[in-house]
Parts: sequence; C-alpha cells; structure tokens
Amino acid sequence: MADRKKSFFHSEVWKLIYILLQCTWGLLQSTIGLILFLIFLRCPHDRFHGSIRTKWPTLNGLSLGLFIFTPNDKDSRLLRRYNGNQPRLTDQCERMSVHEYGHTYQSLILGPLYLFTVGITSLGWSRLNRYKQLRKECGVPYSSLWTERWANDLGEKVLERPSIRH
Repeated sequence: MADRKKSFFHSEVWKLIYILLQCTWGLLQSTIGLILFLIFLRCPHDRFHGSIRTKWPTLNGLSLGLFIFTPNDKDSRLLRRYNGNQPRLTDQCERMSVHEYGHTYQSLILGPLYLFTVGITSLGWSRLNRYKQLRKECGVPYSSLWTERWANDLGEKVLERPSIRH
C-alpha cells in the first residue's frame, strides 16, 4: 500500500491533478503567484514536483498556489551571507523548497481559504517585529507556528525529504 501511495503522488497523473486543482480550487493564490512569477521572470525557474519554483535573490521563501519562491543557491550575495559555504546554502534552499511545497498542499486542502488562514498567519509570523523578537529572545523556532509546522509535515510526508526545522 505504501509503495502504491508513494508512486501515485510521484506520478505524472498526480502532477496533472495537482496542477488542475491549483488552477481551480487554488485559483486566488495561484493568480497572485503568477503575477509574482512574472515580476521575477529573469530569475531561474524549474519544476518542483508539479509546482513552479522560482529561485529568487532573497533568503525568504513564499508559496502561492502552483508557485513557490525559494532562495537561489547560486546568488553571490546570498552565498556571502553563508560565508561561501555553497553546500550549506544549497541544503538550506532544498529544505526550504520542501517546506514551501508543503504550503502548496495546504492550498490544495484549503482552497480559497488558504490566503486568509495560512497566508495571513504566516506573513504576520515571519514579518512582524513582535514575533521576530519573540523567536530571537525566547528561542522559539520558526516552525513552532501551526501553519509552518503543518507545511513542514506535509512537505516531508509527500516528498520523503527533510524540511526546515528552525
């Protein structure tokens, strides 16, 4: 049973269903993701298990329906922030891709509610100074917020690869 489940979620049939669902049930977030994709059109892009991944010049990640945005491990400015440690940066970028892919499954589950539940909650958690300070001063991991922990769990379960856990 596990082998059949694994093969289905990695099959071309599932990828087509995934794209169809993201473009219908997840239309709102996928439309915003497409606009952001076009803004960052000059950045490298690839397919990541059915989603469209943009590797942009920031250490932040973002997921909007069919589109995920993760750091570009080839960007010289980002590499400097990792003291030239290319393998460490590449590993972090891949783990973030798994995490952001987990958010795409939240989009599949929640559909049009995704932006108003996961999106707003995650944005506040990542950007508001109050929460940044809480994480820094109290050592609260970023993944302790329910939306982020859920994204990690989904990405890891589907892809069977580690996600970000900080």
